[in-house]
Amino acid sequence: MTVALMWEARAVPGRGPDLLAWAEERARVLPRRPVRREVFRAPQDRVLVITWWNAPLDADLPELPEPESTLVTRAVHRWRFESLGSV
Repeated sequence: MTVALMWEARAVPGRGPDLLAWAEERARVLPRRPVRREVFRAPQDRVLVITWWNAPLDADLPELPEPESTLVTRAVHRWRFESLGSV
């Protein structure tokens, strides 16, 4: 079973590159290795990190922490999805 964890944050204006670097580093040093991971940058200094895991939906999986408040404008948004197969 594949589970995708999504983590999204919006940087303080002008701190987008700093938040992106922070997220890339934290994604690289997760305590366990996901099957796959990707880091995305979007308009308005948003950063999205997606990690894929071979695990059940309710598994205890490592997630990125909250960044320091000087980097973000609001709390991080988090989602967890379970794959239902290819269509």
